[in-house]
Amino acid sequence: MNLSSLKTPLTAVAVAAVALTLVACGKKGGDDAQVIKIGHVGPTSGAIAHLGKDNENGAKMAVEELNAAGLKIGDKVVKFELLAEDDAADPKQGTAAAQKLVDAKVQGVIGHLNSGTTIPASQLYNAAGIPQISPSATNPKYTRQGYAGAFRVVADDVHLGGTLGKYAVETLKGKNIAVIDDRTAYGQGVAEEFEKAVKAAGGNLVGHEFTTDKASDFNSILTTLKGKKPDVVFFGGMDAVAGPMLKQMKQLGINAKFMGGDGICTSELAKLAAEGMADDSVFCAEAGGVEGEQKAGMDKFRADFKAKFNADVQVYAPYVYDAVKVMAQAMVTAGSSDPAKYLPALKAINYKGVTGNIAFDEKGDIKNGALTLYTYKAGKREQIAVVR
Repeated sequence: MNLSSLKTPLTAVAVAAVALTLVACGKKGGDDAQVIKIGHVGPTSGAIAHLGKDNENGAKMAVEELNAAGLKIGDKVVKFELLAEDDAADPKQGTAAAQKLVDAKVQGVIGHLNSGTTIPASQLYNAAGIPQISPSATNPKYTRQGYAGAFRVVADDVHLGGTLGKYAVETLKGKNIAVIDDRTAYGQGVAEEFEKAVKAAGGNLVGHEFTTDKASDFNSILTTLKGKKPDVVFFGGMDAVAGPMLKQMKQLGINAKFMGGDGICTSELAKLAAEGMADDSVFCAEAGGVEGEQKAGMDKFRADFKAKFNADVQVYAPYVYDAVKVMAQAMVTAGSSDPAKYLPALKAINYKGVTGNIAFDEKGDIKNGALTLYTYKAGKREQIAVVR
């Protein structure tokens, strides 16, 4: 069995562990294989379905590679089965999806995408003793509930909003900074951290307005802010709302820099904003990032993803992919897919993935989490810098 079939680069320890557990004959996990159920939840319907599908495809890609590798856990050949659920970015639907996975007795969950669905769902997974790795939920509360099985592979809003707030004042030289948030757990959380950082950097906040994650008309709040002459507008929310907001800002003659977190930092944003986006006018951060030698692994992942799904990576697919591989590696290390038995190995994991090095602190947050700052030129994201 060629270890390169796993595609993701591994640490020396992980390589040794996997090498000992691969089936030399290349068995693909047939009818006699032990089935391991992994749940995935994301919004595959609704306004941000493009992000949910991106996540789900990342999970599918990882599961297919694991099954092709003929993995053994303990002395048993295993086959991973992906149980994919749609939460439509709605907390109630999210908890219903979580209960469905609990009832199906999955051995682990990757998800959810949004903080607003991840946090309430985590209560159900915790009660059932099922480890959960979110590839994208950034609200700090998720890993501060004291749940032993809650993890995330991206930096949180304290880091995300804090970095962007400092950038708005010190690099963009914002004098009058306005904030809008969509009142979701993610949008409100990242906006609050942004405001704290602006104040800490000596910046001037001129207004804070509110919308929803389903709104499409922002004329009232934008007109209110226009009177305050902002030179930077920060939006806590997702790209499906940010795009139309940018269009309406242009129509109202608001010539401010537009900022946001990873929720707006997608390849789809330029399409959603259309003529509302000028070059070097939008700045955002993705809650992760690689540079130097590690960038080659991410570039290869993006190329493989494009070839497989005929679609560009939106944002989170590589983080989902790594999360699945991390969970599988913990099972291999523990020699068991029993959540209670592999959880200690998951806590102690040290994994080299396409998104960088993955290890967790005592709360379940990624250690030394990176951020990647981006702007947009000619309708495409352009990297500014990776910061930690």
